[in-house]
Amino acid sequence: MQALEALTRDARALAAGDIVLSAPEAEVAREMQICNACRYCEGFCAVFPAMTRRLEFGKADIHFLANLCHNCGACLHACQYAPPHEFAINVPKAMAEVRGQTYADYAWPPALGKLYQRNGLTLSVALAAGLAIFLLLAVALKGSLWPTDLAGNFYNLFPHNLLVSLFAPVFLFVVLALGMGVTRFWRDVTPATSGAPLNLPATTEATHAALRLKYLDGGHGDGCPNEDDAYTLSRRRFHHFTFYGFMLCFAATSVATVYHYVFGWVAPYELPSLPKLLGVLGGVSLLIGTVGLWRLNRRRHPLHGDVAQKPMDLGFIALLFLTSATGLALWLLRGTPALAIALCLHLGAVMALFATLPYGKFAHGVFRTASLLRFAVEKRLPNPVGLSAD
Repeated sequence: MQALEALTRDARALAAGDIVLSAPEAEVAREMQICNACRYCEGFCAVFPAMTRRLEFGKADIHFLANLCHNCGACLHACQYAPPHEFAINVPKAMAEVRGQTYADYAWPPALGKLYQRNGLTLSVALAAGLAIFLLLAVALKGSLWPTDLAGNFYNLFPHNLLVSLFAPVFLFVVLALGMGVTRFWRDVTPATSGAPLNLPATTEATHAALRLKYLDGGHGDGCPNEDDAYTLSRRRFHHFTFYGFMLCFAATSVATVYHYVFGWVAPYELPSLPKLLGVLGGVSLLIGTVGLWRLNRRRHPLHGDVAQKPMDLGFIALLFLTSATGLALWLLRGTPALAIALCLHLGAVMALFATLPYGKFAHGVFRTASLLRFAVEKRLPNPVGLSAD
C-alpha cells in the first residue's frame, strides 16, 4: 500500500506546475508510471511503445496516449496489477475517462460538447425526432402526409435547392467544428511528441493502421475481449462495417452531387447507377455494423471502459442506425404514398447525426488518427536522452 501511495504522490507532483492535471489525467499518469516499470504489455498496441519514450506524463502526453488507445481491453486481462490488486491498474478505463474529457475539452463551441457528453443517447434521439416532426408538420401544412402524386421523386416534395440550403450550413458547421477541435489537439500534442513534422513514411503507416483498425487485434491477432476474457474480432469487424458503410454513403452523396452539378443528371437515381449502388451497399453495411456494435456495447464488461460514456456511445450508434434504416426504407417506399413520411424521418436522422458529429465518437476517430500520425513520426526518431533504445 505504501508503494501505491508513493506512486500516487508522484503522479500528483507532475501536476504541481502551471498546468494542473484533472483526476482522470492524474490516474493515467499514475498507471503509466507503474506500466513503465513493468512493460509486460509493450507489444500489445501503440500506447506502450509510446509510453516507454517518457519518464513523466504531462497533460499533452496523457491526451496523446489516451487517444492512441483503441480500448481493446487486452492489457487489462494480461495485467498482474489489475483489480483486485492494490495498484488497481485498469488502463482501458483510465484512458477512456480521459478521452471522454478530451471530447469536451476540444469541442467547439465548448458548451455543446459538455451537453452531448452528459446526455448523448437522449439528446441524439430527441434531436432526430424533433427535426423529423418539424419536417412532417411542414409537409402537412403544405398538403398531405400521404401524397399520391410524387411519382417516386422526393424532389417533388422538397426541391433540390431547398435541401441544399438545409444541409449545406450543417455540413459546413461540422467541418468547422471538427477542424477547430483537431487543430487545437494537434497543436497541443505535437511538442509532446518530438515536434518533428509529418513525413510520407509516417503518414502512410498511420493511414494504414487507421483504415485497418490495426490495434483492435489485441496485440496478438485474436481480437479484443468483450464481456469476459474470450478474445474475438467482432469489434474490429463491426467497426469496419460501420466505418466503410458510412464512407460508402458519403461517397454516394458526393457522386450524386457531381452528377447533378457537373453532368446535369438529375436525381432520383436507380440501380445500377453508381450513386444508388454505393448508397445501398453503404446502407446495408452501416445497418450490420451498428446492430453489432450496439449488441457488443450493451454486453461489454464494465471494467473495459468508462460506463459513464455509454449513453454518448449508444447515441452515436443509434443515429447511424436510424440514418441507414430510414435511408433504405426511403428507397424501398419510393413508389408509395409513404414516401413523404419516410423522407422526413430520414432527413431528421441525417441532420441530427451531422449536428452531433463533432462531440462524440466521431470526433474521437479524428483525434485517434491525429495521435496515430504523431506516433508514427515519433517512433522514427531516436529515443530521448536517458532512455534505452527500442
